[in-house]
Amino acid sequence: MNKKLLGMLISIVVLVGILSGCGKKDAAEADKNEVKIGYFPNLTHIATIIGLENNYFAEEFGEDIKISTKTVSNGGLFMEAMATDSIDIGTVGPGPVINYFVKDPKYHIVSGAVNGGAVLVASGHSGINELADLDGKKVAIPVIGSTQDIMLRKALQEVDLKAKTNGGTVDLFAAAPADTATLFIQKSVDAAATQEPWGYILQNQAGGKLLLDWEDFAWGKESTNTVVATSEGFLQNKELLTAYLKAHARAVQFVRDEPEEAQALVVKHIKELTGKELDKAELEAAFSRIEVTTEVNEEVLQEMADISQEADYIKTNDIDGLIDLNALKGITGK
Repeated sequence: MNKKLLGMLISIVVLVGILSGCGKKDAAEADKNEVKIGYFPNLTHIATIIGLENNYFAEEFGEDIKISTKTVSNGGLFMEAMATDSIDIGTVGPGPVINYFVKDPKYHIVSGAVNGGAVLVASGHSGINELADLDGKKVAIPVIGSTQDIMLRKALQEVDLKAKTNGGTVDLFAAAPADTATLFIQKSVDAAATQEPWGYILQNQAGGKLLLDWEDFAWGKESTNTVVATSEGFLQNKELLTAYLKAHARAVQFVRDEPEEAQALVVKHIKELTGKELDKAELEAAFSRIEVTTEVNEEVLQEMADISQEADYIKTNDIDGLIDLNALKGITGK
């Protein structure tokens, strides 16, 4: 090979390397300039909805940061999206975060969002009048390993019952919360452990009967139903994380100070997303079953991990490092 040809080949290789490096740099810069927020289109994700509707996220991130959103129907899908970088941060039940953390400790809970907001409802045809009557019955849950799944298992322990998958008699049936009213009407399930506003809808549109209100279901008012979760990469970006949590804290305070306006914004937001308008009376009743907060009950989350391990969802209940509230404390002082 002559020197001239060799020189040309070397130049091409160098040029390709430079262009490749530029491409990676551009992609990294693009990622840095966009925050992908995930949430569910339901009441227990009200803080995220308010943060979006009132432009708190946009204000805290500033004009240079693009905000994109992704809605999902259950925590498993949320965590899958986070694992594939489709979501940077957002609100989700703690159950799925725990399940992912013990397999890969790069996921973290950085704030609370909602306590309570989950109920246990029996269908009208089931003949269920108390918790012990779930023996031999089929109970709908949003998804296997979900927060409501874990809460149901906690409640069953109180009456010495177990899920079939763990040698018991209660059949846990995974179904989207929006589908449970149809399942009640079709007599396909006997009860449902679900979040609001679906619990109230089951009572008032599908002939359901409230078996355990939010104050009595599992850990009651201490039940950490929804949290803010993120992955290690976003956690390390202190500026973006702080901006998100400031907006989140503002949204929480707004919901507390202006509950009626917050509910109206939720109705508007969900209608725009789904085309369905939540009934105002139903929303008000469901709203009375939640407590919007930035606080995280670490003891409850540890017990959730214990129950997940007993259910064979995870191999260990060691969640040391899962909860990182350092950035939040810098904002709220708590």
